Amino acid sequence: MEGLVSFLAKGLVAHPDDVHTNAVEGETVLIVELQVHDDDVARVNGPGGRYVRAMRQVLSAASGRKKAVLEIVNVHAARDEEE
Repeated sequence: MEGLVSFLAKGLVAHPDDVHTNAVEGETVLIVELQVHDDDVARVNGPGGRYVRAMRQVLSAASGRKKAVLEIVNVHAARDEEE
């Protein structure tokens, strides 16, 4: 699932080398964290959140019986809080 989200995100962003995914799989839930360059967060969200909503629908369809959650993680904000 990580590869699917990464593939979709790389098609949207200006910095495809900065796209990273991490999947946490539970018994009934699949959480995919998507990290992108700060300049690309708006590109991934799309107009009115349309692109991220579409990626969530594709992820949900591909995950089968498990509930799928896509989260966009802002790495720089997390680092600022630690300092």
